[in-house]
Parts: sequence; C-alpha cells; structure tokens
Amino acid sequence: MTYRAYPPAVPDQFTRLFASPKFASSLALVIIGFAFSTTALRAVIGPPGVVGILVGLVVLAAFSLTARWAGVDWHGLLPISIMVFVGWCALSVLWSSYPLHTLSASLYQLAFTFLAIYIALARDTIQVVRATGDVLRVLLGVSLALEVLSGLLLDTPFVFLGIQGNIDSFGPVQGLFGSRNVFGLVSLIAAVTFAVELRSRSVRRGLGIGSIALAVFGLLLTRSPVILVVALFVGLAALALIWLRATPAANRWLLQIGLLGGTVVAGIIAVAARARITDQLNAGSEFEARTTLWGEIWRLALLNPLEGWGWAGRWPVDVTPYGWLSFVTERPQASALNAFLDVYFQVGLVGLLSFLALVMLAFWRSWLLASDKRSMVYVWSPLVLVTLLVTSAAESTVLVDFGWLLLLICAVKAAQGKSWRSLLQPTPHRHPEN
Repeated sequence: MTYRAYPPAVPDQFTRLFASPKFASSLALVIIGFAFSTTALRAVIGPPGVVGILVGLVVLAAFSLTARWAGVDWHGLLPISIMVFVGWCALSVLWSSYPLHTLSASLYQLAFTFLAIYIALARDTIQVVRATGDVLRVLLGVSLALEVLSGLLLDTPFVFLGIQGNIDSFGPVQGLFGSRNVFGLVSLIAAVTFAVELRSRSVRRGLGIGSIALAVFGLLLTRSPVILVVALFVGLAALALIWLRATPAANRWLLQIGLLGGTVVAGIIAVAARARITDQLNAGSEFEARTTLWGEIWRLALLNPLEGWGWAGRWPVDVTPYGWLSFVTERPQASALNAFLDVYFQVGLVGLLSFLALVMLAFWRSWLLASDKRSMVYVWSPLVLVTLLVTSAAESTVLVDFGWLLLLICAVKAAQGKSWRSLLQPTPHRHPEN
C-alpha cells in the first residue's frame, strides 16, 4: 500500500518568518505604537478602522505565537488576578443594561489582553523598554510638531485631533492624545522609559539625554496640575528604589516596611488635606467638575453595588446611564475620570476587588524585583505602574488602550519573576553520571 504525502498546513517559509526575532520585534513595535495612537487613529479613520487594525494585529500575534510555541516558557504566564478580572468583565454581559456594548467592549479588552501577553512572552523587558522608547520618541516629536504647526505657523486649531494650538502661550497642549492630562501621562511614561534606557546604556548618551529633554518639555507644556502631582509620586518612588537597591539585602526588609508605613501615613495626610492641595495647585474649578461627576456616579453605582451596570470600557455616551452623566455635568464624558470608581460603577464590588488584586500584585511583585535585581531595567515596571496607578485617581486611562496594555505587560513580567506558582514547581532531580 502506498501513502500519499500531503504538504504541511503552513509552508516552512511562513513558519520561519513568524518565528523570527525580527518579526516579533517589529510586531511588538507596531502594537505599542498602535496602543498609544488609538485616540489619533480614531479621529482620522474612525472606530471601525481602529477595530480593523486591532483584529489584524491579533491575527499576526496569534500566528507568531503559534510559530514560537515550542520555545515559550509557560510557567507563571498569566496571573490569576488578570483572568478573574477579565472574566468578570466578560461575564457582565449577562446582566448588562447595554449587552451589545458590553460584548464589544469585552472583545476589545480581550484583544488588548492577548496583545499584551504576546509582547510579554515574545520580548524581554529591555526589549519592551526599547520598543516603548522608540514609539514615544516619534509620538512626542510628532505631537509637538503639530502643536507648533497649529499654534505658530497656521494659527488655527486642529479640531479633529483635539489640538487647540495653545503652544504660543506655552500651553496647555494636547498633542495626539486628546487631552492635556493624557499627553502629560504619556510624557511622564516617556521620561521614565528614556531614563531607564540611558541608565541601562541601551541607547547612546546623546540620544538618551535629548529624549528626556523632549519628554520634560512636553510634560511642562501640558500645564496639568494632575500630572505634576503624579510626577512628584514617581520621583519619590524612584528615590525609594535607589535607596533600596543601595541597601544590603539583609536590612532591605526593614526599609521596605518603613517605606510602606510612610506611604500609608502620607496617603492619609493627602486625603485629609486634599482641599488645601487643590487650592495650591489652582485646580479648584476642574476638581469641582470632577466632584459633581463622581457624586452622580456614586449615586447610580449604589443601584447595582455588587455586579455593576455592565462592562463598557470607554463610555458609550448614547446609552443609559452614560448619556445621563454627560447631561448632568453639561459636557461629554468618556470615563469616570477615576479608574477605581469607573471599575466599581461598571462591574461592581466584585470587579473592583479583582482589579485591586491585579494592580496590587503587579506592583508588589515588580517592586520586589526592582529592589533585588541588579539590572536597572527592572526599575521600569514599578515606576510605570506608579505613574498609571496614581494617575488613576484622576483619569481612567489604565482601563483601555495603552494604559491597559502597559499594566498587563508589567503584571505578566512581574508574575514570571515572582509568581507564587514557582513554589509548586518540582525541583529538578539530577541523575548521577554513569
């Protein structure tokens, strides 16, 4: 009996292409660039175009992951906290007041979750830092160039991009990111990334210093009181990490406890003195608008305290109750302007607790890694998480697009280094040589 030979399902040349390091590097660069550019892309090509690009990236990442399957270290891959939170958000379609929006938002969230896992698997931390740095150098440069074009050369706002052309009066500027707070957040993430690149000697010294100057310039032009507070927290966290890394390992746990206690005390003082802090930052009118929004959200959240109204991600302003919130505040609202309140409103107490578990575990693991490891690249994750989480008190950016992508990359990388499941790994048994 003769057997007929069938060609492989996927030609070898395609397998080699999708498994190659250059393809993974290029795809990670495109994914990160896309995540940071969704606001501008949505303004230029519309939501359907953004979804089309996202689907294409998911398909390419799936092909690449399949081709690299045998070489992937799956141990400690996905923190359980991520699975619980994403699963609960998807499950909320069963009781959502807007099931179609919840279904589409959950699929959108799952797509970004998969892309984050792919990057965390396919790239080392230093490669993620380098890709993020390359993307942000371009986006910050383009943002400031458009601000100069709008405010100085043409003297007209670019309404479709949200650019008001205020650079002639030294801000506030919005760049490609839709608002000054988000532009400030991106600039701060860029500053952290560029500093880590410079200290780890992964870029030339001139390029590193110039990149930091670009990020600081963009940060100052936003004139955002929110981001100034976030920058203060990031600076303090950086100083604490420098102190920890210089402390002998035997005494490090005492310093960790002292820093934790100091953070709790500082947080209590900040909450008690929030009115005075707001006055000093001259952010009273903005804070009053946020207070109005938060009060109404809290009132509506108490109607569904355990399960929430249903996951929506970025708010659909044309459905209840989000349209009502825009009406009450007399301005269109795309989020709760507070990630934790946003999560509680959308997926209730269960969702909030799972989200808190996700961010706290990610931060604690990455902080311990940064304290113990000699390489400077480990400092990037906890400082990015500090930036995202402190900003979450005034923005919901961490729940979608680049904020969600970075959160999950940091969470997965931290879990690979500090997962409790490593304790369950059997110790390899060595057989004596014959």
